[in-house]
Order: sequence, then C-alpha cells, then structure tokens
Amino acid sequence: MNPILNSCIDTPSEIDTSKYLLSPEQVAEFNDKGYLVVDFGIDEQLLDSIRDKVLPYYPEEYQNDPTVPTRLQDAWQKVDEVRQLAVDARILQALQQLYGRNPLPFQTLNFPVGTSQLAHSDTVHFNSMPGGFMAGVWVALEDMDENNGALIYYPGSHKLPEYNMQDLGLGNGYEHYKDYEQCIQKLIADQNLQAEYGAIRKGEVLIWHANLLHGGAPRKDPSRSRHSQVTHYYFEGCKYYTPMLSSEGNIHYRDPVWIPESADEVPRILQQISPTLFKRVLRKLGIG
Repeated sequence: MNPILNSCIDTPSEIDTSKYLLSPEQVAEFNDKGYLVVDFGIDEQLLDSIRDKVLPYYPEEYQNDPTVPTRLQDAWQKVDEVRQLAVDARILQALQQLYGRNPLPFQTLNFPVGTSQLAHSDTVHFNSMPGGFMAGVWVALEDMDENNGALIYYPGSHKLPEYNMQDLGLGNGYEHYKDYEQCIQKLIADQNLQAEYGAIRKGEVLIWHANLLHGGAPRKDPSRSRHSQVTHYYFEGCKYYTPMLSSEGNIHYRDPVWIPESADEVPRILQQISPTLFKRVLRKLGIG
C-alpha cells in the first residue's frame, strides 16, 4: 500500500484569488471533500450539439435498445464539440488553480444513460509520478437526478491511501476488476464511508480528485437518458502509468495522446495515432 497521501493541491492561503476563477472557499471544499461542483455557464448550444452529434456513434446494442448502459471513448476524435468542452478555458483554469500545474486532457468518455457502476478510484486506472496529478471532470449534458442515475461519491475518501491491485491481494489486469470492485465495497463498509448522491443540473461541472471513490447509482427510471461527458486530465511535468497493469519493478507507462486546444491540430494527431480513422474523417469532411 502506498502510505503517502499525495498532497499536490494548493491550500487557500496559497491562492491568489485575483488570478483564478475559484474562491478560497471552493478550493477548501475541494481539498476537504475531494470534489467540487461548479457552474461555469457553459453554452447550452454546445452541450446540445455534443449530445446530438455523439448519439450516432454509440454501439449498435444501444441503437437497438437505448436503455442499455454504454459509453464512447475519445469521441473528440470524431466530434469537435467534444474536444471543445474538454479544453474549455474555464475548466483548464480551475484545474490549474487546484493542482498548481497545467492540465493536459488525454481522454474523453461520453455516456447516454447512467452507468450504475460500483464505486472505484481512478488511481487504479491512471496515475502519475510524482503521484496525485490526475483529475476527472464530469459535465452534465442534461439534468441528472436520482431517477435517471445520480452520481455517487464518498466525500473525503480521496484522503485514504491509494490501493493498487497488489495492495488488495489481486492479480494485475482488467480480468480481476470485478474482484477489485468488491474489495472497494468492503473498504467502504469497513471505513463507514457515507455516500452522497449528485443531483447535478445541465451545464454544471463536477471536478473530482483521482483518489475519490465514486460510481453511479441504480437508475430508478431506466427509460430516461442521462447524457454526460467525462474528461480525464493529467498534469505537466510527470510520468504517467496504468496501475491496473503495473507491479513492483514492472511499471506499465503510458504515452498519452493530448487533446489539442486547436481543432487545426486534430488531423495531424489522428494521422499519427490512426491513419485509417484519419482517412475516414477526411472523407466525412469531403476532402479525402
């Protein structure tokens, strides 16, 4: 077990509030709870455009049955509005304020319905050296409540030690993920952690610490959608790795593809990571 609680976040006394969006009270709340809900006034047209343009890219099983939980990873490569939200200047500025380093978006996930996912910590999927420089940002593309699948989070759980697979007596690899989830459920019970349920309005932003335990509540009304976008961020000046696939002496380092702030950079990046996808995008644009 990693005995060190990563402390990469500025305290309110270190914040120059004249340069930042968040108040000292909001920074203190993030430090204390491990998450923060903020309304940056994101344009509603952008949110609607993301929802509508991503919809055709969800898997066939969802197209046949829109109550089926699913996700779409890295839709920013296909839908530019997804990229625009991931690099929104206000979100980047808030993350820079909270972590003291420039944020680097590297993955988007779009969801049409609630996940009902058991609680987990993102540090089992993504981590950094030095530790603690990873964050998640969840944006509601429509109103969320307990009926269409509220988020669940455990305030203060980010202060617990980081648990990797070896700490929990599990083997490496995603084939052991269900066992990991059960270990986290036991940890929640043993620590008597109390859940909070997020009823977040359209356009609001939830920023969470990588070690915060979080998941999705069961959907009371499966017929309702719950469109949302998650972006994961690393920060400058670190090495990046996947704890789920790592063991002592054998670190599975990552070479992230950073989501660019300019749409002009997207074709170059796609050509590097996926020539086939690059050609499809060009054809869609009518230039290939």
